[in-house]
Amino acid sequence: MSYYFSNDESVKTNKKDHQVNIAGLSFVFTTDNGVFSKKGLDFGTRTLLEALPEYISGEILDFGCGYGAIGIFLKKKYQCEIDMVDINKRSLALASKNASKNSVNVRIFESNIYENIKKEYDFIITNPPIRVGKKILYHILMGAKEHLKVKGELWLVVHKDQGAKTLLKDLNQIYDAELITKNKGFYVICAKRR
Repeated sequence: MSYYFSNDESVKTNKKDHQVNIAGLSFVFTTDNGVFSKKGLDFGTRTLLEALPEYISGEILDFGCGYGAIGIFLKKKYQCEIDMVDINKRSLALASKNASKNSVNVRIFESNIYENIKKEYDFIITNPPIRVGKKILYHILMGAKEHLKVKGELWLVVHKDQGAKTLLKDLNQIYDAELITKNKGFYVICAKRR
């Protein structure tokens, strides 16, 4: 799990290209060792992207962008202004390469959680790094509120075995959060800023 919040240069590179179709749109993504979901688009991210509503617009943050699937999909489908952040330098390099490969113009930059986030967004969309532990995970998800515009929405996916039900309950302490859909144990949650 070296891709979580680290830049381990000792992880040997092994880039692979994947042809992916999401919601009727075609993409080519390059993945690599040391980056989340090196085997291509993971089921949780696909479930999240296919559950997103048509009304998405404005400025969007792809938090923990990895090789860039979420932000690149969002740009292609919604033509919004997209910022993509990660702390993993290999992820950022791949996201940049994949943005070019898929002919989308997005802004990609490094940020340790919200350290380099200087504005508020209409939407924050993430497949969050569950394995960082509950403390950091909650810092990411609860802290998103400070970077959402009023009535802004946090969209995320989490597996039921990774505490989805508890997380939904806890999110409702500071957001208006609801379960949008479930698919093979993955919960897609929308948390609206009050």
